[in-house]
Amino acid sequence: MAGGRSGSRRCCCWGAPLPLLVGRSLGLGLGLLLLPAVPPAQGRSLRFVILLYRHGDRSPVKAYPKDPYQEGEWPQGFGQLTKEGMLQHWELGQALRQRYQGFLNASYHREELLKFPLGPCPRFEQLQNETRQSPEYQNETAQNAKFLEMVANETGVTDLTLETAWNIYDTLFCEQTHGLPLPSWASPQTMRHLQQLKDLSFRFLFGMYQPTEKARLQGGVLLAEIRKNLTWAASASQHPKLLVYSAHDTTLVALQMALDIYNGEQAPYASCHMFELYQEDNGNFSVEMYFRNDSTKAPWPLALLRCSQSCPLADFLRLTLPLVPENWEQECQVTSSLADTEVIVALAVCGSILFLLILLLLTVLFRMQAQPPGYRHIADGEDHA
Repeated sequence: MAGGRSGSRRCCCWGAPLPLLVGRSLGLGLGLLLLPAVPPAQGRSLRFVILLYRHGDRSPVKAYPKDPYQEGEWPQGFGQLTKEGMLQHWELGQALRQRYQGFLNASYHREELLKFPLGPCPRFEQLQNETRQSPEYQNETAQNAKFLEMVANETGVTDLTLETAWNIYDTLFCEQTHGLPLPSWASPQTMRHLQQLKDLSFRFLFGMYQPTEKARLQGGVLLAEIRKNLTWAASASQHPKLLVYSAHDTTLVALQMALDIYNGEQAPYASCHMFELYQEDNGNFSVEMYFRNDSTKAPWPLALLRCSQSCPLADFLRLTLPLVPENWEQECQVTSSLADTEVIVALAVCGSILFLLILLLLTVLFRMQAQPPGYRHIADGEDHA
């Protein structure tokens, strides 16, 4: 997840009102509201909430070589929240404050920041290489070859691929959003085509080939934290009321593709995925998911494939267990491929044969040296002196 999509940061905020959880960092962040646990109420009650939202409107991550708009066009430089982005965060905070009115208090105290990065994962890199060899990827490359060549010539970008075309779209989209006239070659049709390739790049990253294993190595890492916190909130006598993660579009897509609820499109600015934990009348817990991707509409309800929209916590944990890595560092290690195994076997066979030949040669030499002096074989019919 490079080029403005990667990087992660987590912060813990104790009793923070959501409209104030607005920053200019575009990394993965986490806000946490800790209040005394509420005694079980009569009837169904909301007990815990986890939010994962995308950052708001920002400037481009970088300019392409022939881009007429360089970093000086953007007051805060590349890759920074704009005023529009800050307002989108504020609007999201207001909407969430209204949604959870009565559940949260209004006190605010920020305590710290903590880093939460995902390190290199060799096995995921190997999966990406294998994805590039898949029939679907090869077919998409062939179908888009002429278009990518045109975009590469117009932008000055070398080695443009299905995976990197999103960089061009992102830059043009940011410029267009802020009223900068686009070059003539960047027609509406070209922009639609680039948008399709940007959506394709998400499937390349997290789907298209071995999606379950990719989920365990990417979205499954965050899902493991979410599962742990839901379990904690359902069992602890005191627990946080709200966890808030600030992240990138790739973070949201990785999580939603792991859960198999991704709609195939990029998450809009300041969109928000919600996990809500409820305690039912009978004391059991259930999980509901919602996705807020339109500020003019109520959040969209989401459901796991084999569970209702109000999914019992036990079923939610059972259905998501295969997507969570048992040991991420270990699963990230590259195992020997079939070709590697064949090479090792061939070398072992050759080594064994060579060892036997050497052993046979040494045996013959030893027997020759063991013969008595003056003794030699005489061929049949040879004259005797």
